[in-house]
Amino acid sequence: MTFTSTEKKDTRSGFGAGLLELGRANPNVVALCADLTGSLKMDAFQKEFPDRFFQTGIAEANMMGIAAGMTIGGKIPFTGTFANFSTGRVYDQIRQSIAYSNKNVKICASHAGLTLGEDGATHQILEDIGLMKMLPGMVVINPCDYNQTKAATIAIAKHIGPVYLRFGRPSWPIFTAPDQKFEIGKAVTFKEGNDVTIFATGHLVWKALKASEELEKAGIDAEVINIHTIKPLDVEGVLTSARKTGCVVTAEEHNRHGGLGESVASVLAQFHPTPLEMVAVNDTFGESGTPDQLLQKYGLDTPDIVAKVKTVLDRKVKHLV
Repeated sequence: MTFTSTEKKDTRSGFGAGLLELGRANPNVVALCADLTGSLKMDAFQKEFPDRFFQTGIAEANMMGIAAGMTIGGKIPFTGTFANFSTGRVYDQIRQSIAYSNKNVKICASHAGLTLGEDGATHQILEDIGLMKMLPGMVVINPCDYNQTKAATIAIAKHIGPVYLRFGRPSWPIFTAPDQKFEIGKAVTFKEGNDVTIFATGHLVWKALKASEELEKAGIDAEVINIHTIKPLDVEGVLTSARKTGCVVTAEEHNRHGGLGESVASVLAQFHPTPLEMVAVNDTFGESGTPDQLLQKYGLDTPDIVAKVKTVLDRKVKHLV
């Protein structure tokens, strides 16, 4: 099976398009930004709904507190800044003001992972999924392309409670349907297979699909599943596929500690012990470089997924003996 994409667009633009559509549909939707309106693609919302847009300046902690307060009056606030500043810089405010009291705030975070690129380690964050998934009641979503990010942005407005929505900076292939239905907590199978399961999230879903093409040439039938919601995880979907294929690879643009791989490993350890390999950043910070250079250097590219699949298939044979 060959996967193709005729268009590329950054996932942050999907967020901007979804936010604008929400603004037109729901007068309770408001937006707050910490001096990065253009980078978060929130300018169209600001222009059309200036009375529902709040520029907080470079004061992310204040932004989270304001957003939490707005929910008391029935508003649905969407906050916007880089993922590093949406989580690490304001973790105390999120924990105390939003998560602890289950406030209906949508924390929308762009420029996540290594593919932020040339801005380097101080602006990249590879720990955010772990930070956010550990907060009680926090939903964590990491969509894979422009269309899915737009659909996810619209869907989270209907969810009552805090949500962390993670997306990225670089232009990326668009390969999901523009009219898709986004269901929080429900994994999406992009390719069925019998030999190995690749659970991927965010930008690495595309890399996983390209890896499946290479594996097919080698006679390996890989199942590729998009885990767009890391919390709540689709436990049934994970177990169903793992029981079918007998071995698993996870792929994410995040530290191997605290991310998708650990969530999947926990489920398998509890309910169906299965050989597993992780494609993730190996407990290190990033650096400056182009997105492609960084994905290659830190082992997050298509060949790295292929290599991990072959490793886990060897382990599967030993596991069955």
